[in-house]
Amino acid sequence: MLAQLRMMLKIRLAERCLADGRRERLIGGPVHLGVGQEAVAVGVAAELRKTDRVFGAHRSHSHVLSMGSSLHGLFAEVLGKDTGLSRGMGGSMHLWDQPNGFYGSVPIVSGTVPLAVGAALAAKMQGGGDVGVSYMGDGAVEEGVVHESLNLARMLQAPAIFVVENNLFASHMHISLRQPKQATARFAAANDIPYEIVDGNDVVQVRAAAGRLIGRARAGEGPGFIEAVTYRWYGHVDWREDIDVGVNRSAEHVDAWRRRDPIARLVAGLKAAGLMDEAWLNSLEADIGVEVAEAWQQALADPYPPLSAITSRVFADAGVAA
Repeated sequence: MLAQLRMMLKIRLAERCLADGRRERLIGGPVHLGVGQEAVAVGVAAELRKTDRVFGAHRSHSHVLSMGSSLHGLFAEVLGKDTGLSRGMGGSMHLWDQPNGFYGSVPIVSGTVPLAVGAALAAKMQGGGDVGVSYMGDGAVEEGVVHESLNLARMLQAPAIFVVENNLFASHMHISLRQPKQATARFAAANDIPYEIVDGNDVVQVRAAAGRLIGRARAGEGPGFIEAVTYRWYGHVDWREDIDVGVNRSAEHVDAWRRRDPIARLVAGLKAAGLMDEAWLNSLEADIGVEVAEAWQQALADPYPPLSAITSRVFADAGVAA
């Protein structure tokens, strides 16, 4: 629990740093933040190993950091620096850290879902007990490829874990305007895939569900589906709250969800159990604050890719003579 608290705090402070960097125009491209959703990635990652194959979407800072990626690598990538996770060529939405089990994220909604199923099938054929994980938002379930992927994973009994971070909004549109029911797990039921719907702001619930479904997938019992109900404090993109758009996206609604802060809830539980006190928490926050600040300053000072990268990192040398 203490390790998960540390990771959630690291993700929270890192994303707030990115929000500030974007507002100050130090970051050139859009940044999709998941502040308030930290418990989902941290709870799932607690049951994963480096040889698993994890795929994100366009809001994946928490996904890559929870797998053990460096803060510096993430910051450098978002800043477009040569030392970034994707050598500065991808920005916030094209992240990669395969050595830590993160196989990639893309801005195309649902674009990585079939890739996770393919990776899961490869893992099954290799026989090592690894799983493929697909993180997606509730808006992604409205894409046809998600339903094809659910069906294929079930028919092939691929060890794929579908994790829906249901934060109730797809861009600026509330789920009540897009779906007849707010629970996306009904699509898992339609494909005969075991599912669990959990409080996505409770890391204990998330990890317990992930442990059960990942465990059965590793044992050869096929795919699983987790619907984690959560909420993003920031709006669709960058640092704005977007309280003037959409349904129920008011200051009061955001504040109500802030009171369900996954970090504050875990802190309260740990204090009640006598596992930590306020002094320990303050020390932890200070340590992580220094870690985040140092990584950010280092990334700011790093070099940009050379101009030759425009072609050398786009076209591969096939070794064929002209």
